[in-house]
Amino acid sequence: MLKTVTFTLMHFCIAFSVAYVLTGSLAVGGLVAAVEPLCNSVGFYFHEKIWKRFEKDDKSKSAIPRHAWLHHHA
Repeated sequence: MLKTVTFTLMHFCIAFSVAYVLTGSLAVGGLVAAVEPLCNSVGFYFHEKIWKRFEKDDKSKSAIPRHAWLHHHA
């Protein structure tokens, strides 16, 4: 849990720093630091859902013995 908290703090600090350096605005830096990780979290959720579908397909294909391929394609 500590690793997750420290990674989150690092993420906020990097997002704030990059936005502040690019704009020179504390308000924009703070807004980006708050919004960008939230957007990444939502994106990561959907990314994981998509990847689980690919992983499920790979597992189902490997579960069929090679000698039984004809029965599954008929």
